[in-house]
Amino acid sequence: MTITAHASAATRPAVDPMRRTSLAAGVLYLITFVSIPTLWLYSPVRDHADFVLGAGSASGVLWGAFSEVVVALAGVGTAVVLFPVAKRQSETAALGFVTSRVLEGALIIVGVVSLLTLVSLRNDVAGAAGADTGSLLTAGHTQLAVYDSVFLLSQSLMPVFNALCLGYVMYRSRLVPRILPVLGLVGAPLLLAADIAILFGVIDRAGTIAGFTFIPIAVWEFSLGVYLTVKGFRPAAVAALPPAAGAVTAAVR
Repeated sequence: MTITAHASAATRPAVDPMRRTSLAAGVLYLITFVSIPTLWLYSPVRDHADFVLGAGSASGVLWGAFSEVVVALAGVGTAVVLFPVAKRQSETAALGFVTSRVLEGALIIVGVVSLLTLVSLRNDVAGAAGADTGSLLTAGHTQLAVYDSVFLLSQSLMPVFNALCLGYVMYRSRLVPRILPVLGLVGAPLLLAADIAILFGVIDRAGTIAGFTFIPIAVWEFSLGVYLTVKGFRPAAVAALPPAAGAVTAAVR
């Protein structure tokens, strides 16, 4: 029995660590798209100026907030998983990617807190005896404004730096087809210009122009997720990567 078990273990094909890394990164990238329905889930807040007083349903807002927490964690996960690979091409870009992802995730959580605060005001304060309706409406509008401002910094501005850092690594290393990082590298300045225009009130954050400038970054991230999940890193590019620091140390010894 023991001999058979050892023989079976010996003949079992080993799983390529780089394939595990690419699969994990790809799945995490695809998970970051679960927040797309928030465009509709948050409609009760946007469609009802008196949401905080009880108008509309709060369940969609709670589900949207939950999905954004998942996105924040998955986004940080992509950076953690890809860091060991990315730093073999450029440690500076790899650190930049991790930093921007962590900032993005933290800001997303801040935005979620503002919406959860809005729901708490609705549930715990609005129905209380003697509640000041005017103050509640002002507080509700304030929390929504905080969410919109944080969204601009988190899910609109931070993807610019994500695309520049990881796009540079992927373009130089050829770990994925170059057309994919090109989408990110081209889309980054477009989205940055749109974010600056939104910040200074030149264009509407919900307008057609703003939505159009986000498309290249969205396609880059989704395509990268699909490619890494289905295909993984290109073997020739993996072989051409500089050895990891641990491997160099072991070789010297």
